[in-house]
Amino acid sequence: MRRRGMTRRSLVASAAGLVAAMGTGGDAAAARTARSVRGGAGGESVRNGGDESVRGGGGGEDRFARGEMRGVWVASVANLDWPSRPGLTAAAQRAELIAHLDRAVGLRLNAVVLQVRPTADALWPSPYEPWADCLTGVQGKDPGWDPLATAVREAHDRGLELHAWFNPYRVANHTDPARLAASHPARLHPEWVLPYGGKLYYNPGLPEVRRFVQDAMLDAVRRYAIDAVHWDDYFYPYPVAGQVFEDDAAYARYGSGFPDRAAWRRDNVDRLVREMGERIRETRQGVRFGISPFAVWRNAATDPLGSDTRAGVETYDDLHADTRKWVKEGWIDYICPQIYWHIGQSAADYAKVLAWWNATVRGTGVCLYVGEALYKAGDPAQPAAWQDPAELSRHLTLARDHEEAAGHVFFSAKHVAADRIGAMARVVADHYQDRARAPR
Repeated sequence: MRRRGMTRRSLVASAAGLVAAMGTGGDAAAARTARSVRGGAGGESVRNGGDESVRGGGGGEDRFARGEMRGVWVASVANLDWPSRPGLTAAAQRAELIAHLDRAVGLRLNAVVLQVRPTADALWPSPYEPWADCLTGVQGKDPGWDPLATAVREAHDRGLELHAWFNPYRVANHTDPARLAASHPARLHPEWVLPYGGKLYYNPGLPEVRRFVQDAMLDAVRRYAIDAVHWDDYFYPYPVAGQVFEDDAAYARYGSGFPDRAAWRRDNVDRLVREMGERIRETRQGVRFGISPFAVWRNAATDPLGSDTRAGVETYDDLHADTRKWVKEGWIDYICPQIYWHIGQSAADYAKVLAWWNATVRGTGVCLYVGEALYKAGDPAQPAAWQDPAELSRHLTLARDHEEAAGHVFFSAKHVAADRIGAMARVVADHYQDRARAPR
């Protein structure tokens, strides 16, 4: 919980007071809140370049008692942001990566969320999975350097946090296993893989798959001083009309005791989240665990606990991702919903979705960051609101009135660089006048 004008010590004391107020059930909540206030004390994984400012640019010194997240996503899948194309030399790839980091520093950002496991492959020399094809154009081919090691070192040298972004279950953006590296686990274990909607996925219903993907991601946690493990919005795949996710065999084997397949699928994802959080803490103290889901848990018309929205996708029902539960149970350290709509959008108003998440995280000790759709700014295919360079800045102004909102992450790096109508420049001018540390 964050309250204006309260010190860390008073917040920790308040957390301890939850025990008396809530009885035996308060122990876990108080511990989560105190842990969140104290933050990751892992030492080597959190650096701020000596800048202890916590000022939020226009919000005053005490605006963010625990820091303010100012992040940018750097997507490697399909070379969306970096590297700009496959097959560049190691020196060229490194230079492009450094340019993204330097740009973040220049804009007074403090965190980079780098995608290091885009399609069940790796941007480090993993003993579990092949090298990612976004580097060389050939999955499994050694690029001649260690991108993750370089990213961690260079980010920390610049006072930036490095959040390692993993996708748990996506195997390929096609359905031909023969196109995968010969050593790819999906080829060695074809029984783990299901095609759906033109892509290949690991089956979340198999315990051996759940353990394997955790092991693969934890290898990076163990070997590198990353500041956080970050997941995006892909769990069970987004629904595709006319397509069926053929997990009948797994459901027959493991689904007894659940009222229906949807409940079993949600339990599979719940187990992945809970176990991963536990194993991260066991592996390296101070490494946080954050998830950036699609922003609508459920519409209020579906569930009175849901948001005042009419979104076509609800994570609870469609992706079998009970994002609200993960927050309430304290399984994660931060949630970064992708609130990729403008203020006043009819089906999913940015203001209403933000208010719902603000209320949802209150009292849990889980930090709330907001995923921002910078990529929409100036896109002629988007509504008129996104043609206004001030729309994104208004999001940050609105968030200042929501006590739990502790910062923003912008999608994505190439749009930060292009800034086609100056929306990012407006954010910096209006809100990032001073440096700020990331929340701890």
